[in-house]
Amino acid sequence: MTTIADFSARLPNGQEVSLADKLGKVLLVVNTASKCGFTPQYDGLEELWKQYGERGFEVVAFPCNQFGGQEPGTAEEIDQFCKVNFGLSFPLMGKVEVNGDGETPLYHWLKQEAPGLFGTKKIKWNFTKFLIGRDGKVVRRYGPTDKPKSIAADIEALL
Repeated sequence: MTTIADFSARLPNGQEVSLADKLGKVLLVVNTASKCGFTPQYDGLEELWKQYGERGFEVVAFPCNQFGGQEPGTAEEIDQFCKVNFGLSFPLMGKVEVNGDGETPLYHWLKQEAPGLFGTKKIKWNFTKFLIGRDGKVVRRYGPTDKPKSIAADIEALL
């Protein structure tokens, strides 16, 4: 059975890393954007990271420019923006595509494992979130309007 460990991702500097080291942790995988109405959710993601990080929780954020061109910067610009404006201490990954011909294999898998409303396989917008259990399997998908703090009880249950 496929798990998060079967995928890799790129860091902002382009280096490819295996996600196998994420097994045993509870993850919240999020596609993000710096110029979106949901961008203030970075504050909530940082809160979750600070609250649960020491217990084996990680936020895995993937900047994406597919929705309204709301993430136009380079990886370095995005990283700097998030640190300066939101004080992010969790790491950002490299930019990805989450829909279409250029979608990353990770997002293809996430969408198959946890379809959206009415069974849709597409990511609707920035800040769609996927909760991954310690076993590396998708537990649940959350929409862009689901604020990070509303996911805290589900994270707590998995920890």
